[in-house]
Amino acid sequence: MIAQYGYSDGSGEFYVTIDTDRCDGCGACALACPGGVLAVLPEDPHDPFRAMPVAVVREEARQKIKYVCRPCQLPEARLPLPCVAACPAAAVGHSWTALSGRLP
Repeated sequence: MIAQYGYSDGSGEFYVTIDTDRCDGCGACALACPGGVLAVLPEDPHDPFRAMPVAVVREEARQKIKYVCRPCQLPEARLPLPCVAACPAAAVGHSWTALSGRLP
């Protein structure tokens, strides 16, 4: 399942995506995220049949994702983005890297 956390406004759609089928809950993305947006939960809150750890966007960051992820949305942000680069399972992505033509 692809979990998307984010927002859309007049300038586009901006989402952090987590492929929960790929995510093994290692936590590397959460450690690498400069905004502290990601966390690992012991179970997937969206899939009651999955009893394995999974990365999610922290509840308190969901309403502020536009602001806390802003440094990674800027054109000069280093690629690949820290959380994407840290994920050994390639389970984390961002819509703004694809939308801007800046693929990791």
